[in-house]
Amino acid sequence: MSPRLNLLAPEVRANPYPHYAELRRTAPVCQVDPGGLWAVSRYDDVIAVLKNPQLFSSEGMRRATCPPWFEEAPFAQSMIVQDPPEHGRLRVLVNRAFGPAALSRLEPWVRQRCQTLVEQLPAEQPLDLIDAFTRPLPASVIGELLGLEASLQPLFKRWADDLTSVSSVAPGDTARKEEIRSTAREARQHLTEALAQRRRSPGEDMLSDLLATRVEGEALTEPELMSFLFLLLIAGMETTIHLLNHSVRLLMEYPEVLARVRANPSLLPKLVEEVLRYEPPVHAIMRVTTAETELSGVRLPQGAWVMAMLASASRDETRFPHSERFELERPGPQNLPFGHGVHFCLGAPLARLEARLGLEALLSRFSGFAPRGPVTWNHSLSVRGPRVLPVELFPSTSTYR
Repeated sequence: MSPRLNLLAPEVRANPYPHYAELRRTAPVCQVDPGGLWAVSRYDDVIAVLKNPQLFSSEGMRRATCPPWFEEAPFAQSMIVQDPPEHGRLRVLVNRAFGPAALSRLEPWVRQRCQTLVEQLPAEQPLDLIDAFTRPLPASVIGELLGLEASLQPLFKRWADDLTSVSSVAPGDTARKEEIRSTAREARQHLTEALAQRRRSPGEDMLSDLLATRVEGEALTEPELMSFLFLLLIAGMETTIHLLNHSVRLLMEYPEVLARVRANPSLLPKLVEEVLRYEPPVHAIMRVTTAETELSGVRLPQGAWVMAMLASASRDETRFPHSERFELERPGPQNLPFGHGVHFCLGAPLARLEARLGLEALLSRFSGFAPRGPVTWNHSLSVRGPRVLPVELFPSTSTYR
């Protein structure tokens, strides 16, 4: 018997797509490591899992984000671990404060922030684009959206890195577990202080909106509110950081696409959609079976921990012709990278907005980018992206080489 695929093996993290393709061909529903998770890799099967919360419960996300060693896990009361009808109540409450009006109010600020960050980027010398641009942008946007002090933004990286790595911590790694618990306590303290300040003095920000929101007289409870803030802060950061990182990486890999988009910025939305399909930030969503069931001819026992592999489904040959090609003109939008069904990501419009405006600002000042060192990858089952992205930026007046 061949060994099970280990999704956290370095060679898989560096390029998981050939391994995903092999799963789709030969074992579309099978157990993988770590932990013997049931990986679901074909598009139709992933959709079947995500649209049936009665059979494939979000308790899987609770297991992934709230293991027994993580007391007071920050996502314990969030929407991502809830099934209907409770999920629907939380989503309605939060959606009132996270709708189009909030984005419309935010867009001019995001555009200006992109320009400010880009103007500070040095040309024709190596830099880590993550530290210099793709992390500061969403950190400042989330901070502005929530009305958090700018002094907290440097802490967001560690919060995100630690809280998205929970599911990949080795059982015996007690030091790492305590690091994560300490991070959660630190972040909770800062968010609690911010909420207290908004209760005393409401402002034009999402914290104030969330505190004021009522549906039939009902407000978010304190644990629900705190879980949503953690979810927005961490998920909002990670999704946008990696969407921008992957966009720049692919523009370096496909210079003809870079030339087309620079010549015609109206193509930027198409670029973002194809990046979402070809190299999505979120690779997997966890679910748990509530009863024995069958998927693609494979029997899954009750209580099976199922991993719906969004990144594999987005390259399914039966759904996307020439799926392994990066094609700017591919029809869109590509919504699967943001989930499906009742758990479709509320932050999708914000991530698209930040990616479009961030790339617009980069391409208005720079003619191109070149890699200047190896990419190192993060260690997470759910989100895939580089930890370091060494590049050199070339101004519009220089020759891109």
